[in-house]
Amino acid sequence: MAADVLMPQMGESVAEGTITRWLKKEGEAVSKDEPLFEISTEKVDAEIPSPIAGVLGKILVKEGQTVAVHTVVAQIEAVGSLGSLGSVGSAETPQKSASKAPESATAGTERTEGTDKSKAGASAEKESSELLRASPLVRRMAEEHGIDLSLVEGTGTGGRITKEDFMAYLERQGSATAPKAAPPKPVPAPTPAKTGERDESVPMTIMRKRIAEHMVMSRRTSAHVTTVFQVDLSRVAEIYRKEKAGFENQEGVKLTYTPFFIRALIDSLKRFPILNSSVNGDQIVYHKDIHMGIAVALEGGLIVPVVHHVDEKNFLGLVRTIHELAARARQKKLTVDDVQGGTFTITNPGVYGGLFATPIINQPQVGILGVGTIYKAPVVIQDAIAIRTVVHLALSFDHRVVDGAVADQFMASVKKYLEGWEESLWA
Repeated sequence: MAADVLMPQMGESVAEGTITRWLKKEGEAVSKDEPLFEISTEKVDAEIPSPIAGVLGKILVKEGQTVAVHTVVAQIEAVGSLGSLGSVGSAETPQKSASKAPESATAGTERTEGTDKSKAGASAEKESSELLRASPLVRRMAEEHGIDLSLVEGTGTGGRITKEDFMAYLERQGSATAPKAAPPKPVPAPTPAKTGERDESVPMTIMRKRIAEHMVMSRRTSAHVTTVFQVDLSRVAEIYRKEKAGFENQEGVKLTYTPFFIRALIDSLKRFPILNSSVNGDQIVYHKDIHMGIAVALEGGLIVPVVHHVDEKNFLGLVRTIHELAARARQKKLTVDDVQGGTFTITNPGVYGGLFATPIINQPQVGILGVGTIYKAPVVIQDAIAIRTVVHLALSFDHRVVDGAVADQFMASVKKYLEGWEESLWA
């Protein structure tokens, strides 16, 4: 039995990738997690590992060819158990194979039970596969209409279920699939801007299109609310000025303010775990581990690499990891794991001088912190005016699961941690 190898999605706004080099030839054996091929996207160049151990059967996408994400690029003939088959780019891999029916001709009842278990296992795997082959928009529409996506035939690349596939299925089913809630009234399309003689019309890049789609989807999915806190960063700024040169000379890395904000976030996320959650239908999923997404600006867009288990790192380890991730992001050397699994995100629009911004939530997370510009300003302290280093922090949160009072308590915790900084940078 052959397992499909898919073109992975290296970031939310990445829509396609180019096979730059196959590291194995057809007929060659490959081990699980052994580098199989190299890809190049607008944001990342990476080696993609084999999802299973086996023999590379057929290469479907040649070197130099560009295809959409989730396209089947090759097939691997599995060796041994088929229960662990997976595909590169999948969110999860089935861990258990379906139960085998007994081979004894006299064990009729056991044979039936084994067959039923096999069917149940196959059904579960099929359902998981269907979910992975549909966009978040299609999955949300399916939830609203109470539709099992395993019943919908996908015509997109690699059998992916498109919005058109879903709408066609609804039309065939008629009124039997009426949505649980009345759909919103259609919004009139905006009037196209008039183009003058001196205007230039340029098509959006694929990256720009995907970013636009993801941002609009997030706004439609989450009930966005933003709360802004002014933080006295004078104590942190003093420590930063004293230790900056030492980090560059002794560790060879540039010290920034970002690790300070992340350490404050880690402490507050532990105190208010609802901000480290996500929504799955009508369920709130609390994540026990903290995986911090850090937005990195690229030419023509951005990418959000993830520091996994960020709460397990000390300050120095965090500085090194952030520096390494940012460098690899700009060099297009991130891996698949580097851009997946985030539970909370921090972004820094203030680097260009903005006082603060209201960032859009990175789905399926429920919170994102925007860091404004750091500057000196007059502040009233005990009825006296003093010049202090301040920053405005803006938390955008999903009001479906996070109440305003909790969001403000969370931000008050972040503010207190930064203003009363006590942590050693070298521990």
